[in-house]
Amino acid sequence: MVKLFEALARLDKVGVTVARLGLIVVLLWIGGLKVFPYEADGIVPFVAHSPFMSFFYADGENYKAHMNPEGVLDDENRAWHEANHTYKFSYGLGAVIVFYGLLLCLHPWLPQAATLGSFLVVVMSFVTLSFLITTPECWVADLGDAHHGFPYLSGRGRLVIKDAIMMGAAIVTMADSAKAYLRKRAMLD
Repeated sequence: MVKLFEALARLDKVGVTVARLGLIVVLLWIGGLKVFPYEADGIVPFVAHSPFMSFFYADGENYKAHMNPEGVLDDENRAWHEANHTYKFSYGLGAVIVFYGLLLCLHPWLPQAATLGSFLVVVMSFVTLSFLITTPECWVADLGDAHHGFPYLSGRGRLVIKDAIMMGAAIVTMADSAKAYLRKRAMLD
């Protein structure tokens, strides 16, 4: 039994590598999807209610009448989102998220850049987790069932709470990249 635990204890480096690769894949993929209207439409409630981002929209208050379910093409709603700057904001956000993922890719060559990238993912995760407080759609709506509001997470809420894992992984990769930078620097001194 001790041998098993000894073997498992040596997997920490593998865990850091898997966490880093997982962050890179998620950041590049989700950031890349921000150029598609369905993804931009999906983040509208979060942005519209966010004290950090709502000013990017021209009319964030009236989004509910213009929400497109995934896979539905409604030309009137698309036009509203164009006028609301939904898609422009999403392109910018996607570029930022992809940039964070690319910073993490630099770990083997520029661990200081990867450290910064991980730090920025921690900040991004904190902002995303703030949606649990600012976005009413994160909680099951009161539509007659006794189970609504806190602690009953809606689909959007379940999506947001997962950023707690992103934050933890980013802290782990930030520390690992900082250690790599310090080792590299010590070798040069």
